[in-house]
Amino acid sequence: MVSEEGSATLDRCFEKMKMEGIVISEWKDIPVELLMKILNLVDDRTVIIASGVCSGWRDAISFGLTRLSLSWCKKNLNSLVLSLAPKLVKLQTLVLRQDNPQLEDNAVEAIANHCHELQDLDLSKSLKLTDHSIYSLARGCTNLTKLNLSGCTSFSDTALAYLTRFCRKLKVLNLCGCVEAVSDNALQAIGENCNEMQSLNLGWCENISDDGVMSLAYGCPDLRTLDLCGCVLITDESVVALANKCVHLRSLGLYYCRNITDRAMYSLAQSGVKNKNEMWRSVKKGKFDEEGLRSLNISQCTYLTPSAVQAVCDTFPALHTCSGRHSLVMSGCLNLTSVHCACILQAHRTHTALPHPAH
Repeated sequence: MVSEEGSATLDRCFEKMKMEGIVISEWKDIPVELLMKILNLVDDRTVIIASGVCSGWRDAISFGLTRLSLSWCKKNLNSLVLSLAPKLVKLQTLVLRQDNPQLEDNAVEAIANHCHELQDLDLSKSLKLTDHSIYSLARGCTNLTKLNLSGCTSFSDTALAYLTRFCRKLKVLNLCGCVEAVSDNALQAIGENCNEMQSLNLGWCENISDDGVMSLAYGCPDLRTLDLCGCVLITDESVVALANKCVHLRSLGLYYCRNITDRAMYSLAQSGVKNKNEMWRSVKKGKFDEEGLRSLNISQCTYLTPSAVQAVCDTFPALHTCSGRHSLVMSGCLNLTSVHCACILQAHRTHTALPHPAH
């Protein structure tokens, strides 16, 4: 299906061709350049179907398709990828997210053999993939900047460490639920090899400890988003290292990290104070809400006290506890009900300062 705007674009293209005397009587008469424009206007499923019946569409895919999602394919996804991979030489983004695991190692190997320009790959919930897939990506897709492996539970930390040696441009990596692959050794490899890392999801990777997180903090100073939810072994040492070394940290998930205490919160607050000069420069530019922590999840961190969490909230005004803007999440911490963000406190002061109507 083509949108109204897309239809208007095509009408203009055909009108221009008519004026130039170009006659189209069959699909094969459509120039590849026009087919490439059409590729960007129709959905991925239509593109694949058309490529199966028209050589022109197959050529257009080979020459110009840079983004493709095959998540709609509920059956025979593996075979589809095997048949398409040799044609997708210009592909930069590929989404293969699955609810029903179909993808196997030979399909990922085909992608690695042909799609050398790939930058963004989503393989989430691919439960059948093993170390073979990871080794293939390391050898063939060295331009990857974004990789989603969440829910892929069948590969090892050795394979993940190997991947980081070749895919050094990685900036966004989702390893949520990859329990076997995410170890302190794997995190050390990420810290050593992927120094441009900005976003890392380690949710429910319960085998990692402070040693692994500290390796990340020291090796990835540009880290902006880190999810450690369910990483039950980490302590304050991890948060202290992140606060001191990752000065651009914007989002931190500590849900169910029950060893976290006030020391971790005060270290975050102190890091914000250290960087206040940079923050004030941003205020003058109207970018205050882009600096410092903007999201913090400390749900089920039951050792925390109100004074320590309030210190964090006061240091980072982008953290909100007010309705509809919850960016400081504290569910399960009943002792933190007195913690409030700046806008709630300001609203309370304004309300109490107004004279009562009866007066």
